Amino acid sequence: MRRTLVSLIVVGSTLLLAASASPQPEPPKPVVATTFLISGKGWGHGAGMAQWGARGFAEREGYTYDRILAHYYPGTELKRANVTQVRVLLAEGVKRLAVSSEAPFRVRDAAATTYDLPAGEVLLGPDLAVLLDGTPTPLQGPLVFQPGKGTFLSLDGKPYRGELQVTSTGKALTAIDYVGLEQYLWSVVPGEMPGDWPPEALRAQAVAARTYALSSLLKSRGFDLYADVRSQVYLGLSGEDPRTTAAVKATARQALFFGGKPAIALFSSSSGGRTADGTEVLNGPQPYLVSVPDPYDTLSPWHRWGPVAVTAAKVRKALKLGAPVLDLKTVLGPSGRARAVNVTTAASGATVSGSGLRFALGLRSTWISIAALTLQRPGGPVVYGSGTTLSGSVRGVKSVSLEARGLGAQPWALAADISPAADGTFSLAVKPAATTIYRLVAAGGGETVLKVPVAPRVLLSRVQEPGALSGTARPLLPGALVEIQRLEGEQWLPVAEAVVGERGAFRAELDAAPGTYRARVAPAQGFAEGLSPGLEVGTT
Repeated sequence: MRRTLVSLIVVGSTLLLAASASPQPEPPKPVVATTFLISGKGWGHGAGMAQWGARGFAEREGYTYDRILAHYYPGTELKRANVTQVRVLLAEGVKRLAVSSEAPFRVRDAAATTYDLPAGEVLLGPDLAVLLDGTPTPLQGPLVFQPGKGTFLSLDGKPYRGELQVTSTGKALTAIDYVGLEQYLWSVVPGEMPGDWPPEALRAQAVAARTYALSSLLKSRGFDLYADVRSQVYLGLSGEDPRTTAAVKATARQALFFGGKPAIALFSSSSGGRTADGTEVLNGPQPYLVSVPDPYDTLSPWHRWGPVAVTAAKVRKALKLGAPVLDLKTVLGPSGRARAVNVTTAASGATVSGSGLRFALGLRSTWISIAALTLQRPGGPVVYGSGTTLSGSVRGVKSVSLEARGLGAQPWALAADISPAADGTFSLAVKPAATTIYRLVAAGGGETVLKVPVAPRVLLSRVQEPGALSGTARPLLPGALVEIQRLEGEQWLPVAEAVVGERGAFRAELDAAPGTYRARVAPAQGFAEGLSPGLEVGTT
């Protein structure tokens, strides 16, 4: 007579038979959480004039604008600029444009024929048709719209000084503002420096903006400047401020020259206390863009900033890397800013420019220091009643502590004060009673967070009677769903279900054919899924 024999295979060195019968999965990889704490100085690229420092020189030292400029651009000369008009790109590749005026205005076509237009709006499409005497009339482009005396033109509802040129490719339109250089600056300067700052600082900004515009005029593009940050932000009349307009007028046509050419008069908000060398921003050196002290940058709210906490996962996504990021280390330029950043990944590594990291992560500048907090645990959950080891490393912080809390809105509690070794590493044994979230906290701000899942201890240990399997789950998880699984090839397939009772026991009815079985307790009550050791069912 044949009968079913159930024998529990206990995990250990004696389980050669079970090991050969069941596939041995690769051990789970360690789980690592890393947060970089980035602190910095200043806002912007830092080369040339620092606007907060210029304010300080004007307020605290009484510097005139020429002295301010001489400090930030040593070796340059203030001279009269010859350029009086610039062409500013306002729109490109659009299907429709509206040119309007509150007074009568005119339009000139490619044949130099001028047409009078009544006050109102002209809607233009790629055919450049203009309503003349009540009839839509296509004109040969480019079209130049001219305001009436003492009035302004608007493009799509935004008023601009000067004349507006509209060209068509037959499919799309381009609009360019032909405006005086000084009037262009009336809009640009207030976008760069607040109008209530000292007049001498505003004048220094006016000269710097004028010089930068002259040094960055585009060639062979049909226009000279963009209306956005690719050149300088130009908003037309809506951006003007009478205080900055006065500064432009007080420095009319003055620009900085070096070697007979307009200087590349870079400027930014805040230097952090010392300006950057030009080689850290441009492709090559400029004799007048050298690193100089900037003592009054202390007025800036961004003189010092951070730490900004950035997870390794965010860095990986921002830099579009194919492997997890393990570390970031800066390569410094002449002024102490990050010329480059070496990125260590789980696969190999990469190098990005300091400005590349800055823009990818939204940092204020490249004058940065990078601290790091790393917390690691073994892969897989901790089985209830067992312990595990948390390890990690710290760099660039004075002191750290480990805090813990359960799932949900529970408060953090101190788990341990960490005393890293000389190389910054540490190791700590923990024994969580349920799934627990740990965080490594730096005294100056910043943290890295790691969840340690805890699984119930599940045993599938005996047969109550033929046709049934039973077992236990600890701690008590009454009502938790239990799934009995059978190994088929390399897959565990469900064959029966049970529910954990009030005393932690469960019992499943099934026809236990010969094979390998295990019990799976579904995640519940703050615990991860629990899996029993394999149970070999044989026949005799």
